Amino acid sequence: QVQLVESGGGLGQAGGSLRLSCAASGSTFNINAMGWYRQAPGKQRELVATIRSGGITNYADSVKGRFTISRDNAKNTVYLQMNSLKPEETAVYYCNAVTLSPRLVNYWGQGTQVTVSS
Repeated sequence: QVQLVESGGGLGQAGGSLRLSCAASGSTFNINAMGWYRQAPGKQRELVATIRSGGITNYADSVKGRFTISRDNAKNTVYLQMNSLKPEETAVYYCNAVTLSPRLVNYWGQGTQVTVSS
């Protein structure tokens, strides 16, 4: 089992920055990848960024060049630095962790609200 706790959401301004953190606990040695997803009201949850255990990152096209995902393995924490925020990025941001052994399991945090004002 893996537990995820997000922090760092809140109110930001268009063009501003926010940094999200997600601390993992439990069976963290089984985590293969971690990432951030977001869900705006009335929309489906969508990928924002992921980072694999080897450090390989993947970003949604809409955030490339503005958002940066990073991971502190010693702290079992993943970060999402969000720059040049846009009002349409207002959403609940969810941390995700994927374990592959003994089977593929997705774990989710409780979500943190990010509101970007224009």
